[in-house]
Amino acid sequence: MIRVVLPAHLRTLAHVGSEVELEVEGRVTQRSVLDALEARYPMLRGTIRDHVTQQRRPFLRFFACEEDLSHEPPDAPLPDSVASGAEPFLIIGAIAGG
Repeated sequence: MIRVVLPAHLRTLAHVGSEVELEVEGRVTQRSVLDALEARYPMLRGTIRDHVTQQRRPFLRFFACEEDLSHEPPDAPLPDSVASGAEPFLIIGAIAGG
C-alpha cells in the first residue's frame, strides 16, 4: 500500500483524513500514484494536475523522504521506502506571497 498525505483543502474536497492508502499496480511513480489517487477519489481530478497537460498545478509540491520531487519526471520511480509504504508520498500546498 502506498501512503499519500494530502493538504487540508484536498482532504476536505475528498472527505478523507490527512493520509490515504492506495494500491498501485506496476511501478510506483508520481504518475501511477496520482492516477490511483484520482481513480479512487474522482473529485480530485484536475486539482493536482491539469486535465489536459497532466502537469502539476503551480501551487502544489511533491515530497518523499525529505526530498522535493516536484520537478522530477512523472514516470521516474519513487524511492523504495515510498513503494514499500514505509514513508508517505506528500502533496503539499505551496505558500506564495511577499
